[in-house]
Amino acid sequence: MPIELDTPAAVRLAAMDLLARREHGRQELVRKLRKRGAPDELINAALDRLAEEGLLSETRYLGSYIASRARAGYGPVRIREELAQRGLARADIEQALSECEEDWSAHLRDVWQRKFKGKRPADAKERAQQGRFLSYRGFSIDSVSRLLRGAPDD
Repeated sequence: MPIELDTPAAVRLAAMDLLARREHGRQELVRKLRKRGAPDELINAALDRLAEEGLLSETRYLGSYIASRARAGYGPVRIREELAQRGLARADIEQALSECEEDWSAHLRDVWQRKFKGKRPADAKERAQQGRFLSYRGFSIDSVSRLLRGAPDD
């Protein structure tokens, strides 16, 4: 029998259970709690309190998400779009990306090395294939172009 989220304590407990598993953004928690049947007024009150207590932090969530996706081989362009789709403010996303300590060129080289074994494209078709893949993974066109040309990083 599912737990009913009809009291402030039940909503808070459900939110804390979700936060215990991993960091969540506020919008993500709202969506998950609504899906479980919690009313909006209880959700907002519980999340406001968790934020005041430092248990819910958009900054921590952004840092955690960026680090996780970077480890998975995704670049800043894709991560930026994923975070925007999750309802986070563009300014917060930009600040988190600028403050993160990720070496995007090293991530780009690593993804390229794993996928293409470090083999530079021999012709325009291979160049386009490698470029499309790396762009899809979220790396900027300029960075990809420099890598594929063999130009040194800036």
